[in-house]
Amino acid sequence: MAIRLENVGIAVRDLDATIAFFTDLGLTLVGRDTVSGEWADTAVGLDGNHARIALLSTPDGHGRIELFEYLHPDAIETEPTLPNEIGMHRVALAVDDLDAALAVAARHGCHPLRGVATYEDVYRLTYLRGPSGILVMLAEDLRAGRPDG
Repeated sequence: MAIRLENVGIAVRDLDATIAFFTDLGLTLVGRDTVSGEWADTAVGLDGNHARIALLSTPDGHGRIELFEYLHPDAIETEPTLPNEIGMHRVALAVDDLDAALAVAARHGCHPLRGVATYEDVYRLTYLRGPSGILVMLAEDLRAGRPDG
């Protein structure tokens, strides 16, 4: 049986603000739609399922994120996920310029949880809280410009 990851789905409070955040970071908006009806109820397991959705893709075309803004049933607010909680955790994005990515995130009011770390002179990385409390890891590969990287 062949298998591949299609996308990661994230329910959000404000679809337009979340699209702006991710497209400003460099993802591409593939499409938007509104879904509802019996097929959506069956697939998702919610009666009266009605949501605005958007699909975004990384520039290399391999990673995709599907965003959902629920119109019905009402979205349920939860506490933001902590890095050590069990369950869906974070979206990790590789960037070629961490400082530039952090400047983009700051324009959306999103800042590192604690700061920027360097892992064994291999990665500079940080976690930040994105729109709707989404944990986003940004990582810059420091080997990218080196002859051995």
